[in-house]
Amino acid sequence: MSTAHETATLLPDPARLRAHLRALAVLDAAISDDPRFCQYTFDSAWGPGVEGALMENGSGDDFSVLFTPAGVLLRGFDHESQMSPYGTDDEEVWPGVIDDVPAALRPLLHEPAFRDEDLDLPRVTVCLWWETGDTAWRTGSTIVFPAGSEDPDGSGFLFHLLTDRSAEAVQGHFEDYYERSVPVEAVRHVLAGHPLTPAVARALNPAALSEDALLRRVTSNPEAARYLSGDGEFDLARTDPIESIALPNGLPVEPVAGCNAGGTHYLCGPAVPDGPRPVLYTDSEGRASLIAESLADALTLAIVLPSWHDALAGFRPPALSSDYLEDHPDHPAVRDRLLPALCLPPATDREVLDRLLTTAARTVPGGFLPHVPGEEESAFEPMLEPSAE
Repeated sequence: MSTAHETATLLPDPARLRAHLRALAVLDAAISDDPRFCQYTFDSAWGPGVEGALMENGSGDDFSVLFTPAGVLLRGFDHESQMSPYGTDDEEVWPGVIDDVPAALRPLLHEPAFRDEDLDLPRVTVCLWWETGDTAWRTGSTIVFPAGSEDPDGSGFLFHLLTDRSAEAVQGHFEDYYERSVPVEAVRHVLAGHPLTPAVARALNPAALSEDALLRRVTSNPEAARYLSGDGEFDLARTDPIESIALPNGLPVEPVAGCNAGGTHYLCGPAVPDGPRPVLYTDSEGRASLIAESLADALTLAIVLPSWHDALAGFRPPALSSDYLEDHPDHPAVRDRLLPALCLPPATDREVLDRLLTTAARTVPGGFLPHVPGEEESAFEPMLEPSAE
């Protein structure tokens, strides 16, 4: 029989469990074509000082792992379990499941997300916890499990990727769920805590960094859409440029986003399935520059280096981002949430800056400095200027 008692002996300590759950969320987001169908997610800002790892399988079963300064609470719900509050005669939590939860962690059981409208009780069939200072996972000591089931509280199938954390087990789960091949070496790379590089992201899902997939992720993530339309100056709702442009190299241009200052971002070249197109930016003052070699790089630039306009004007660190960081001290945390949410590989300020300057330098020689068709002397001016230092 598999119960919370057996699960408690198989779970790793909270630090390793947190790292594993973050890796599962990264893998799920990278493999999925649509974030709405991801089972595993990780919210580093669940609440003040609280991080939350969540699993929902779409069939009525779910679990949450909440990490707090007071400890960790793991709550699971198997909708077919006899121990479900819906399956008891008096619609109560099964005796002993949460009775021993320490006072410091008990409020977490009453999160609105873990209650149903028609049942003012925690949605729970299995519960484990690790209070700060503990040396092992604990669970209810007085639970009498119903007979006749090998997995009475659902812990066996709910937590199977938490108790068997091998790359092969994780690979098998995602191949079964998404019904396609998933390379085990890419899974092993992420589970080991290594960054999600573009190569690994493409191995997990060849279309993960395609323009369509990225745009879907942005529009389905309110925080990402809000940031990009504001500080990121990459508003997908602004696709109506001030004037038409053409490129000397003859490539077609497609407006993809705009900004509050009247600028426009264009994808350059014909649309090719899963193929990257360089991104050109034009401002409202007749200046232009290539800023990225792909939409993925452009979004990374907007998230990691929102002061990139100043970089083209010649500013360099530490002056480059000092004013922005003074006004937005939470930017590093925002950056670290948005990049994985959009399946974008992590990147440092310096890496992003170097890519920007290299790409911008080929604006003129590459034939990407636009002009207005039918107007003489209408060529834009390049935005890239020598370093102010």
